[in-house]
Amino acid sequence: MGRSMWWKLGLAVSVFMAAALGGASVVQNGTLLADGSQATYLVQRVFTGASATPDQVYHKVWELIKEDFYDTTYNSQSWARWQNRYDGKLKNLDDAHKAIETMLASLGDRYTRFLDRDAFDDEKTQIDARFYGIGIQIGMDKTQRIVVIAPIDGTPASRAGLMPGDEIAEINGKPTKGLSVEEAAKQIKGPINTQVILSLVRGKQKLKVAITRGEIPIKAVQTAKMLPGEVGYIRLSSFISEQATREMKEALQKLGSAKGIILDLRGNPGGLLTNAIDISNMFLDGGNIVSTVDRDGYKTPAMSDGKPISHLPLVVLINEGSASASEITSGALRDNGRATLVGEKSFGKGLVQGINRLDDGSGVNITIARYLTPNDTDIHKKGIVPDVEVKLSEKDILGGKGPWWFNPDNPTVKRTPDDLKDVQLGRAMEVLKKKMNSPHMAHNK
Repeated sequence: MGRSMWWKLGLAVSVFMAAALGGASVVQNGTLLADGSQATYLVQRVFTGASATPDQVYHKVWELIKEDFYDTTYNSQSWARWQNRYDGKLKNLDDAHKAIETMLASLGDRYTRFLDRDAFDDEKTQIDARFYGIGIQIGMDKTQRIVVIAPIDGTPASRAGLMPGDEIAEINGKPTKGLSVEEAAKQIKGPINTQVILSLVRGKQKLKVAITRGEIPIKAVQTAKMLPGEVGYIRLSSFISEQATREMKEALQKLGSAKGIILDLRGNPGGLLTNAIDISNMFLDGGNIVSTVDRDGYKTPAMSDGKPISHLPLVVLINEGSASASEITSGALRDNGRATLVGEKSFGKGLVQGINRLDDGSGVNITIARYLTPNDTDIHKKGIVPDVEVKLSEKDILGGKGPWWFNPDNPTVKRTPDDLKDVQLGRAMEVLKKKMNSPHMAHNK
C-alpha cells in the first residue's frame, strides 16, 4: 500500500452523494465549480424539456462538442462522422447515453465525460457542503481496481478504519471488477442510517466492514492551530464548499499571533474556482492569479484584487494529491513570489471543463480550455515542482512519516500535526522559520 498506489490516481469520487471530484468546472446558478482551472466568464448551458427524445439528447452533445471542445481536431478525426451515426437506432434514453459515452471516448480526453442524472445532481449538491454517505474519496488505480483515496475525518468511513489504498473488492457482496468509479460510488451511497458492507483488500489482508451511512460533516479547513515557534498551520482539504473562503478567513483570525503560515494543500483535489481566487487573494498584493486559454488561443487572466489580509511569511505544502484548484493556488502564490512550495510534485491537471445540463436532466463535462500559472506555465500532465522537494518512500509512509493525518499502523489512532513525525511538514517548518527570521520579510498581518 505504498505511495505509488494511493497518490497516483486518475479520477477521484467523493462518496458523500457520489459527487465527482478532480476535474470539472461548473457554473451552477452563477457559481463556478472548478476542480480545477477556469475563468469566471464561463457560462453554464441549461437545456430544458422533459419530452426530449433520445436523438435530441445525443445530437445536443454532438453540437456542444463541435462548438466547445478545446481540441479543434477532435483527436485527429472528422467530427462529422458521429453526427448521424446512430440515427434511427436509439430506442430510449439509455441507448442515447451509451452512444454519447462511445462518442466522447473517441476524443481521448478522460475529463470530457457523460454524467447521468444522479451524478449531475450530486455534483451540484456538493457545493452546499451537506452530504449523506460514508465519507470517503474513491478512485481507480492503474490496474483498474476501485481503491480508497482517503477517508474524511469524523465520518463513518474514518471511524470504521478505512485507509488510503484499500481496495474495495465488493460492495454488499457484489464484485467491483469492471465497475467505473461512478458506478461503485452509486452502490456505496444510500439513505441516511442504512448500512453498506464493503469487502476490502489491504495488502495480504481481506476485511469485511459494515458501515452505517450518515450526514458527513464536511469542512474545507480541517485543521487550524499553532505549532511550535509561532508557526500557524492550516490544512485546507478541499476548495469545494461555498464556506471555504469564510473558513480560511476564520483560520487566519484564529492564528492571529502567528509569525508565519504553513498552508497544507496535500491531498486537496480541488473545488470552486472562486475559492481558489479568493484564498490566493488573501495573501497577494497584486498580480495575475491564473490565465485560461480557449480553443482559439484567446488568453484571459484573472487578476488579484490587491487586498491581502495576511502579509506573513508563507509556505505551501503540496504533493501528487494536490490537483486543479490546489495547483492554481500554489502556482499563483509561488509565481508571484509570495510563497515557497515544499513537498512533492503536484498532480498536473491543467485543463478546463464546463458542465452542461442536458434536457433529460443528465449532463456532460466538456474540456473547453487549458490554464496557465501567472508565469505562463502549462502544468497539465507535468504538475508543479516544489521549490523544496521532500520525497516520501513507501518505507516512510509505512513508518508513519507521511502526512500526519494518515496513520498506516492504526488508522483509528488520531495523530496531530505537531507529533513531529510528518517529514514534509517538518521541512516546511524549517523553511518557514528561515523566512520568518529573514530581515527582508514583513511580519505584519
